[in-house]
Amino acid sequence: MVHELSRQQARRIAVRAQLLAAPRPTDLLEVVRHLTLLQVDLTPAVAPSADLVCWSRLGSAYSPSDLERLLTDGSLVEYRLRLRPGEDLALFRDRMRREPEPEEEYLVARLEWAQANRGCREDILEALRQDGPTPASALPDTCVVPWRSSGWTNAKNTQRLVGIMEQRGEVAVAGRDGAERLWDLAERVHPDDEVVPFEEAEAIRDQRRLAALGIARPAGPQDDVEANHVGAAGEEAVVEGVRGRWRVDPSLLEGQFRGRTALLSPLDRLVMDRKRMGDLFEFDYQLEMYKPPGKRRWGYWALPVLHGDRLVGKVDATADHPSGALRVHAVHEDEPFSKAVRAGVDRELRDLGRWLELDLVRE
Repeated sequence: MVHELSRQQARRIAVRAQLLAAPRPTDLLEVVRHLTLLQVDLTPAVAPSADLVCWSRLGSAYSPSDLERLLTDGSLVEYRLRLRPGEDLALFRDRMRREPEPEEEYLVARLEWAQANRGCREDILEALRQDGPTPASALPDTCVVPWRSSGWTNAKNTQRLVGIMEQRGEVAVAGRDGAERLWDLAERVHPDDEVVPFEEAEAIRDQRRLAALGIARPAGPQDDVEANHVGAAGEEAVVEGVRGRWRVDPSLLEGQFRGRTALLSPLDRLVMDRKRMGDLFEFDYQLEMYKPPGKRRWGYWALPVLHGDRLVGKVDATADHPSGALRVHAVHEDEPFSKAVRAGVDRELRDLGRWLELDLVRE
């Protein structure tokens, strides 16, 4: 059986799966468990992305201190710049130990570089064993082969090496000092749960990813951190007006849809897969923080606007904490907002200002 969906049905499935329909959820840990991850990005233009994602779901009842508490008690862990439920690490442990496939040339090259610097790896492990949580900048750099890159990571030997060691389950993020990660031995940080065998773990992760996305492609580009595709999870579907086949979570095919208005992080899972976003929502959006100011259409950290089952615009805003203001530079309307949309956006902006403890200032 192949489910035939309209674009609206597909959008509503995606919005419900991402906990962005009404009513709002109320439990932070259950939200993260359902979403499976929160991407770590500490850009302070409005608020760190993980906090914005939680606020978009939970509203003003959410406090960043709640997220810190869950990280401190081990309910959540940071792994490869993603916050995940601690128990989910069991789904990655076998994967950490596997050698990359020959066709994964980038991963093979990284591992070969790490092996060439085996002595530095051992020095790092010994330093952590003796000193406990330590920033990468304070770890020994005894690499005999420097890391070469055309980008900003060039010669950042220790930073790159601990990243590879994290991927392989040797070290882990034990906390942060401001924006800087503090590294420790993984055995001191990761829960000591029974390892789930690789193939079984991948199938479980596909199922959970589909539950979080609602509808997704069965296959897509490889990503060594977190894929956007879901394999054979769920049931097959087609979407009217969109080429190709999808997989859909059958539990979301029924049920009433109650939409609401939400301001999203630019890294929100609803919009993070730009191809899926375009296919289902027909929404034009890019994160423009890396563009020169004169080439930005919507703003440095513009927040996508969700209203019901449509992405309808972007809000260019900045949290100006020294002056105590949430400055709204522009509200970009993809199409002229109705009264209901404008009222919803205004309400969310007021709530955002209250949550940030800033006065709303429109410019």
